[in-house]
Amino acid sequence: MKTKRDATKQEDHTHGGRPAFTQDPHAVREPKENNLEIAIGHEVRAFRKKLGITVTDLAAATGISLGMLSKIENGNISPSLTTLQSLSRALGMPLTAFFRRYEEPRNAVFVKAGQGIELERRGTRAGHQYNLLGHIDNNTSGVIVEPYLITLTADSDVFPTFQHEGMEFLYMLEGEVVYRHGDQLFPMQPGDSLFFDADAPHGPEVLVKLPSRYLSIITYPQVGKND
Repeated sequence: MKTKRDATKQEDHTHGGRPAFTQDPHAVREPKENNLEIAIGHEVRAFRKKLGITVTDLAAATGISLGMLSKIENGNISPSLTTLQSLSRALGMPLTAFFRRYEEPRNAVFVKAGQGIELERRGTRAGHQYNLLGHIDNNTSGVIVEPYLITLTADSDVFPTFQHEGMEFLYMLEGEVVYRHGDQLFPMQPGDSLFFDADAPHGPEVLVKLPSRYLSIITYPQVGKND
């Protein structure tokens, strides 16, 4: 028998019968450690406590002295790779996990209005003006994101058969176009958006009201990130 508390709990994880997103965009993550030794020590202690073992237990499993382990966990010493490998095996964690909290650079790109880089993207058609609004290579997310401001004028070709890897999001700013995705047509006006798998043929099929401008945000896997 479900209680009122159970029903409330279930409602908290669904919206209109659909599962809620698991990622909280407002969550505050623990700060990264700027000091490598402190970051390693934090991970050693956290994994040890997660397993419910004492420093004495860990010392016996690794052959590392109690004093050395205490210095490692407190970030007072830089352990050798051999020591880290012993800890990795004893704690059942990958060697790379010791560096998880170490501070890595997080980049940001700011583009003033009208200062996006105008370029010809692969597959660009005549009269399709692409302004790249930002690009961060080798980021930590595992995906590449390319935000474009696309402008179509009377000189623009219609080309509804673009195809490329990844996902794409469109947001209509000005004008009106009929946009094709696969075998579907979408009349897009300012404020309309379209999110789709970019592997299917897609693109503006009818230029209804010009000039037309829309944001195009393309995402695809970062090569080699998850290899």
